[in-house]
Amino acid sequence: MEREEIKERFLRFVDEIYKTELSEACLEGKECLEIDFSKLDLFDVELADLLLEKPEEILEIFEDALKEIEVDLPENFRVRFFNLPESRQIRIRNLRAEHIGKLISVEGIVVRASEVRPEIEKAVFSCLNCGAQITVVQTERTMKEPKKCSSCGNKRDFVLIDQKLYDARWIVIEEPFEIVEAERPSTLMVYLKEDLTNVKLRNKTDPGNRIRITGILKQIQRKLKGSRSKQLEIYLEANHVEPLETEWEELEITEEDERKILELAKDPNIYEKLVRSIAPGIYGLEHVKEAIALQLFAGVPKILPDGSRIRGDIHLLLIGDPSTAKSQILKTVSKLMPRARYVSGKGVSGVGLTAAVTRDEEFFGGWVLEAGALVLCNKSVLCIDEFEKVEKNDQIALHEALEQQSISIAKANIVATLPAQTAILAGGNPKLGRFDPYIPIKEQVDIPETLLARFDLKFALRDKPDPERDSLIADYILRTRHFEEAAAKPEIEPELLRKYIAYARKNCKPKLTKEAGEKIKEFFVNLRAKASEEEAPIPITLRQYEALIRLAEASAKIQLRDEVNVEDAERAIRLMKISLREFGFDPETGHFDIDRAEGQRVTAAQRSKIRKMLDIIDELTALQGAEIDRDEILRKAREEGIDNAEEILNKMLREGLIFSPRANKISKL
Repeated sequence: MEREEIKERFLRFVDEIYKTELSEACLEGKECLEIDFSKLDLFDVELADLLLEKPEEILEIFEDALKEIEVDLPENFRVRFFNLPESRQIRIRNLRAEHIGKLISVEGIVVRASEVRPEIEKAVFSCLNCGAQITVVQTERTMKEPKKCSSCGNKRDFVLIDQKLYDARWIVIEEPFEIVEAERPSTLMVYLKEDLTNVKLRNKTDPGNRIRITGILKQIQRKLKGSRSKQLEIYLEANHVEPLETEWEELEITEEDERKILELAKDPNIYEKLVRSIAPGIYGLEHVKEAIALQLFAGVPKILPDGSRIRGDIHLLLIGDPSTAKSQILKTVSKLMPRARYVSGKGVSGVGLTAAVTRDEEFFGGWVLEAGALVLCNKSVLCIDEFEKVEKNDQIALHEALEQQSISIAKANIVATLPAQTAILAGGNPKLGRFDPYIPIKEQVDIPETLLARFDLKFALRDKPDPERDSLIADYILRTRHFEEAAAKPEIEPELLRKYIAYARKNCKPKLTKEAGEKIKEFFVNLRAKASEEEAPIPITLRQYEALIRLAEASAKIQLRDEVNVEDAERAIRLMKISLREFGFDPETGHFDIDRAEGQRVTAAQRSKIRKMLDIIDELTALQGAEIDRDEILRKAREEGIDNAEEILNKMLREGLIFSPRANKISKL
């Protein structure tokens, strides 16, 4: 097909289908015309096929053609295509040599991005021999000079006197997690230039965003120790960028949506409706779903006069037996929120959770900051499954993120603090397979006590045989998955729920009333009053007190109220009691013990027994000397009523309170 015929066909297509859009683009000063490829395919199949096979040449003809009908178009006005046929929507891992030079579409999550920097489009050189000016179009990574002067034939001594610039940026995209389970995700470099680097699209191509890119696959020569390698590097020169995720700020809430949201907020049964809208395919677990609903709406963050910040995000931990639907809950919640992510503890590292610094001299010009999952989920929820399997070093990296809600990094020449205002919903399994309420959590889960303490609520999901309940669960599974699938439909549609959460987060900042504050204070003080004796267990700390306020604020947000009332306080207290009962109840003392709930190495009951053991050792040291028989200590301890004396003695040896100089001998440090 000749050039003029291509122009004619394309202008006929624009005149019939895109005339209005082109006029608007001209009036509004836009730099591109976005065209749906499927419309071109319906209008002229031959022209559409030609574009797919020879995109660089055909796009240049299209852009040249538009300047003939609209003289006011900017010089660099581009034609951008989206919605390519399925045959050209290719997974990154399936890109091959046959795709080079073709128009394709790929989907991925941005994991790295360079700064926007100017690049030379055309360079004007002057010949020092005769003064002639030569323009060279720059198409490669390195500056290309004229081969010879067109006037005098000179092949050297050229001086750069002028240049035409455009903005450009390199990004790296990675395949989305849901299509690469049990596989290593493949990555692809993408080259963005001109209007694809404007402020709006820059934000859309920052790390963490999921995008679909239409572009031309190109190759670039690799360098191997200064010489050219025969292996080529591929990259995608973007023609069109389409964001696939909606930000909180971009959720379009119509008047009809607002009316529905306000109706829901006024409904006295709204909390029950929310519970029935979160993972409706799972039977029961109402208190867990209620806590997740409060997590989605979140409390109110506060910045104190001294500049310190108190988080509003709520962190939840679910520890439970196998087959209690932890993973299903986590995956469902990750789909309810914009920017939310689901990761598995076995396949994630501290770099994957927090941030990393990588080196890329060729494309990014040095060290590049790469954001991890916590940063990518900023102002959303990160669901971490198999939380106890996250490496110990990586768990340490989470401390700052959970409380200060930021990620500090100081590596190479990059020193940065990244925002991580992210709520964490974590799930884990006990070491012994089943959760035992009579064993402290520290002995059941490989999670540091300092990390456990940062979760506002912790729930144990237990699989206890109960014929009546088991029958109800079995009936529910049959009904929702086989006979009556509509029964598993969420009471509030996910799209409306997303808008409801966005509306509440943006417009509602409830303040704590004196009555609600007194209710929370009364619960906190009365519970701690039981710990007034020296050896009594501490049932609750200020961390839980702050968590109660956050939960009460989130409860008020659900009803879009400006004030937190007593009912909200009572709801928060009820959930906190369930959490403490499941993790903090010490059967030995019959009281709540926060050390037990937060996985401290020694609970209050154990501390009391250790003090008695130390008194026994002091007493026997005075009678027998520095080295005491182990059996004698154990006999004396049993007389004092310490039933698990051997376990306590071994714990004291591990903690370094005593030592064994010889076999069966004990000495105090």
